[in-house]
Amino acid sequence: MRSDRQQVPRGTSAADADTGENQKPLSDEAHSAFTPPLGIPLPPPPEDEHPTSEFAVPEGLTADAPAEPEGSAFVPPAGVITPSNNQTTGGFPAITPPNGLPVIRLTKDAPWQDRMRTMLRMPISERPAPERIERQDDTGPAVPRVLDLTLRIAELLLAGGEGAEDVEAAMLGVAHAYGLDRCEPTVTFTLLSVSYQPSLVDDPVTASRTVRRRGTDYTRLSAVFRLVDDITSQEEFTLEEAYRRLAEIRRNRHPYPGWALTVAGGGLAGAASMLVGGDWPVFFAAALGAMLGDRLAWLASGRGLPEFYQFVAAAMPPAAIGVALSLANSGLQASAVITGGLFALIPGRALVAGVQDGLTGYYITAAARLLEVGYLIVGIVCGVLTVLYGGLQLDAKLNPEAALRHVERPYIQILAAMLLALTFCILLQQERHTVLFATLNGGVAWVVYGALADTASVPPVAATTVAAGVVGLFGQLLSRYRYASALPYVTAAIGPLLPGSATYFGLLALAQGNLDRGIPHLTQAAALALAIAIGVNLGSEAARLFLKTPGATAPADRRAAKRTRGF
Repeated sequence: MRSDRQQVPRGTSAADADTGENQKPLSDEAHSAFTPPLGIPLPPPPEDEHPTSEFAVPEGLTADAPAEPEGSAFVPPAGVITPSNNQTTGGFPAITPPNGLPVIRLTKDAPWQDRMRTMLRMPISERPAPERIERQDDTGPAVPRVLDLTLRIAELLLAGGEGAEDVEAAMLGVAHAYGLDRCEPTVTFTLLSVSYQPSLVDDPVTASRTVRRRGTDYTRLSAVFRLVDDITSQEEFTLEEAYRRLAEIRRNRHPYPGWALTVAGGGLAGAASMLVGGDWPVFFAAALGAMLGDRLAWLASGRGLPEFYQFVAAAMPPAAIGVALSLANSGLQASAVITGGLFALIPGRALVAGVQDGLTGYYITAAARLLEVGYLIVGIVCGVLTVLYGGLQLDAKLNPEAALRHVERPYIQILAAMLLALTFCILLQQERHTVLFATLNGGVAWVVYGALADTASVPPVAATTVAAGVVGLFGQLLSRYRYASALPYVTAAIGPLLPGSATYFGLLALAQGNLDRGIPHLTQAAALALAIAIGVNLGSEAARLFLKTPGATAPADRRAAKRTRGF
């Protein structure tokens, strides 16, 4: 008889049998709905189990370009040279990469003045990094010694009459050559300072030096320029070698003795007197007055008197000789004698440097230089007016109408202009190989002035500006050809253009109490002086248009000064 209950297998308890009643049967229904049936192969397992997000962009769609992030000081902008990318798409980097900025070799492919000016007018972040030779025991540049050397070189340049822009360019070149790339030089009339900051998080190191004495020695100035050129061009020029060269420059004596300077001053005054119509007797009278004034000025200097009183003393003997010739009724041109003495005293070098500093944006230094020129001219005025007033009290026949008589003697005047430039070179203590070029430059200046003023009837101020521009142009070209300062080729050459006669006749009119006649003459003298300075600077800037700067394929690639009027 068949039983309804299933038989329990042998070895199984009743409790286990009760439990087995609750288990599902082993059939197809017991499998999951996601499990493929028997006989169908399983799908391949996924390679990577990455759960997708509801914010993920489906395949086949393109996401919008992300907005350009704001610039950060820690993110290199486009065009920066990185260790993995040695090429840039153009432009200068905005930050300093870990391995430094791209290296630019500052060799003699361009004159060192333009090389340094190019860097000087760049912001710190855009200046090329100096070349460094990696050494195992290299502890970095000796910052205090480099700054001290920089200031000592700048002191000699500023004391020698160099412009503020050239002094700053030399300071930057020296510091940059010895590895101080984040360096900022500052030049004022009497104070030099330089600041170096190793990085954005380090404290800056600042050093300063005061210029207390000034001297006219263009031989020393040229030697300093050669030293700066060697430092910025030679890779293995050590600090010890630079200090040794600097000590030799300081120990060098002037190339001309004192008696030669006195004779040169007399020759300058005599040549100037012939420019304004004097004859040979006037030449010797003017030369005698200038030599006496020079010796008197040296005596005042030895007594420790300020430079103002030295100019007062130097201006009195030429004026006294002119008054004496007028009282003696010798028939010689007393005005030419006094004018020649004024030519030897007018501070044309300081005037050109002051106006040039103002035109290049160094207004504090320019104001100080022009104030110094003003004081020196006042000293000359005091010395001449004292003598002229005394001569008028003695009834000296000083005729201001002589200014209206213009004598054209082209050959004699050209020779006189060249002699004036030659003697001016000796007074400036120039190197002998520069004297010939400066003398020829002075003759060219007078030829240009005479051709415009006498032949073409151009006003004197305009003719002076053009002639001074030619002087500046030739001077800059010669200096860059020789990698030297332009002052030896420019300062002496502008001597024939100095406003000596206008100054004298203005002072004579003031001594006679005729302000209506004196003020226009003095105004014309000031206009001529400014025309000389502006013309020299304009010629210098024009010379740079023909010269290439480092890394440039076209000439005029020098940055201009920023506008200061708000646009």
